[in-house]
Amino acid sequence: MHLTAQLPRWNLEPLFKGLQSPDFLEAYTRLEQQIAELEALFERYQIGARPMREDDPAAFAAIIEQLNAITLSQSRISTYLHALISTDSTNEEAQARYSLYRGLMVRLQKLRPRLTPWLAALEPEVVRAGEYRILIEEARVQAQHLMSEAEEVLAAELSLSGGSAFARLHSDVSSQITARVRGEELPISSVRLLAFDPNEATRKAAYEAELEAWRAHQVPLAAALNGWKGQQSTLNRKRGWADDLEPTLFANRITRRALEAMQEVMEASFPHWRRYFRAKARALGKASLDWWDLFAPVGKGHSRWSWEAGRDFIIEHLASFSPADAEVARRMYAEGRIDAEPRKGKQVGAYCAHFGGGESLIFTNYEESFGGVGTMAHELGHAYHNHCLRSKPPLLARGPMTLAETASIMNETIVTEAALRKASADEQVTLLEGNLQDAAQVIVDIHSRFLFERAVFERRKERELSASEFCALMLEAQQATYGDGLASYHPYMWAVKGHYYGIDFYNYPYAFGLLFGLALYSKQLELGPDFLPQYEDLLASVGVYPARELAARFGFDLEDPAFWQGGMDVLIERIGRFERLVG
Repeated sequence: MHLTAQLPRWNLEPLFKGLQSPDFLEAYTRLEQQIAELEALFERYQIGARPMREDDPAAFAAIIEQLNAITLSQSRISTYLHALISTDSTNEEAQARYSLYRGLMVRLQKLRPRLTPWLAALEPEVVRAGEYRILIEEARVQAQHLMSEAEEVLAAELSLSGGSAFARLHSDVSSQITARVRGEELPISSVRLLAFDPNEATRKAAYEAELEAWRAHQVPLAAALNGWKGQQSTLNRKRGWADDLEPTLFANRITRRALEAMQEVMEASFPHWRRYFRAKARALGKASLDWWDLFAPVGKGHSRWSWEAGRDFIIEHLASFSPADAEVARRMYAEGRIDAEPRKGKQVGAYCAHFGGGESLIFTNYEESFGGVGTMAHELGHAYHNHCLRSKPPLLARGPMTLAETASIMNETIVTEAALRKASADEQVTLLEGNLQDAAQVIVDIHSRFLFERAVFERRKERELSASEFCALMLEAQQATYGDGLASYHPYMWAVKGHYYGIDFYNYPYAFGLLFGLALYSKQLELGPDFLPQYEDLLASVGVYPARELAARFGFDLEDPAFWQGGMDVLIERIGRFERLVG
């Protein structure tokens, strides 16, 4: 593994100059005042379950305006605090302030059981809701799944010492884990990056060290998973949802049939992915692929992608698609908006966070391969999406997770296709394999995560599960998806992935985003310059319409397996191309 000597750390001063700086303290005090003003509006207009009144149009306008102001304040403060903690979980001052902030958010959540039934009773035309109509329509569904006001308030208060505390436990414990690989003590984020090393002995040593490290911390991590899933399962039953999946379908603005149609196509594709795994094993000179080989570089064209080379390549090729997209990327690099250096105390993975006005921060652990470049293109797609949402009010600038991956998949595909066009035959093998490597994670591994999470919820209704039981369920899920494509598995992926903690069924929206994004990429090739205005309108509208309605603008039917097959066919063609290249 090669790491650039000077990978950037982000500059957070455009947000706030420090936790004790006047600008942060004033913003925090202002948020407290804004919530107090919202509480006063609730009393003034007697917000709660009641028939409509003549002053409801005025009440609706005032409350929406106040919620927009609060949402903007929230996004700036929460992004700042999360940025501090995710890059240094030992920052006790940030942890303490974040605990205070979460308490303040509970105060806001306690208003929800009054707001939801009131919104549900409104007529959009009467209150002149306009684009906010979706808030009323969704409140009508949410109102059917509310506990009593007293129960909802209690649930919000208990979340601080319940589910969200367990999610924080996972984040804090996992970010501070280290492992010894060949005599060197490394943070777990750096250990996981060794999976990309060209030397199999190094990859295997890292894999074994990683398993041992997770095993050594399995007790608190299992407690965290039991705590979060136990809380969620209890609340879902009390709120009358059909199962633990249903509230996530609602939150993601998709139907159960759309998810089933997509998963039918995913499961049917697994034999093709096993062909890919066998072809990769042959390319590595092995009889079969092991878990520690999933991210191994393949081919003779192993280019070292420095931070600077990756930056220049991304900006150049995004410009050929959208000048605005490229300009967002250029600003993110130039203005210190990216933290790319792996280090102890820093969480694993990558994310993009927005803080209002279309502005973003990017968190990643950069590795000098094209995979690292692809990850940056992906996260910059989120930044571009946030830029496209800048004209929307804060309440409507938040789309469901299913649509949140659209721009990131588009960016990643544009950069990958550009790299393939410029590559020699040897380099094509390396680049194509890297692309399939990532896609396999989204199609094969993510479905294993879905199966695992569904099984955990079923069993957690009855009792807590041990770490060994979580491992057994994870192995069962991986065997169902990877099958004989792999000779070994990773039983501790439930501990690795923070997505299981603090949010439910975080997995399937990534598959949705990949296949939906590939379909849009194909549409872009078909429409040419006419595509970009439609695309930017779609990105700007993700907070206003359900996914099915947005997809219909491009002639897509999300409940038809044929739509999902169109995206999958792009990947299957790449698998065949890879097989031919490696022989």
